[in-house]
Amino acid sequence: MLNITHIQEEEKMKMRRGGRADCRMERKTVEKYRRMHMKSLCLKLSSIIPKEHRINSKNVLTLNESLDQAISYIKKLKERIENLKQRRLTWAMRATNGVTVGFQLPILEVRHRDMDLEILLISRVSKRFMFHEVINVLAEEGADVVNASFSTVGDKIFNTIHSKAFSSRIGLEASRVSERLKDLVQ
Repeated sequence: MLNITHIQEEEKMKMRRGGRADCRMERKTVEKYRRMHMKSLCLKLSSIIPKEHRINSKNVLTLNESLDQAISYIKKLKERIENLKQRRLTWAMRATNGVTVGFQLPILEVRHRDMDLEILLISRVSKRFMFHEVINVLAEEGADVVNASFSTVGDKIFNTIHSKAFSSRIGLEASRVSERLKDLVQ
């Protein structure tokens, strides 16, 4: 198939030579190739549509019928895509809720290693507690806060606190710290 831009270049060359009769012939040729190109595109479009989605059972369709079927098929595909997106969103929401359903918030986890104490506290944004009170409990129990950080994910706040004992002789009693913190956050 001839390229339309190639035909247009040939037309410009002939116009420079000064032939008006050639100009009319070139327009006809360009229009002929344009129609052939459009026909091949429509055939490709109709060949993409699966047979089970064709409305008419007759073998030969007019160009308008073929385009209408392509349009309806594309609309069905868009609807299906939207439906699948909704289902995926629903499953994602269920999966997120499914993880938290097994856990009752707030979650408090205290890990004790030698002189170090690590506290992980997960709570809801709506359930506010005073962070300085947690620090006060640690200080009262003989811990010095080395690092404290938090991050918010969705409706949950994740707090992580790293602390060390004031004195190596006194140490830390992790069970007592854990009990006091549980009383505080609940």
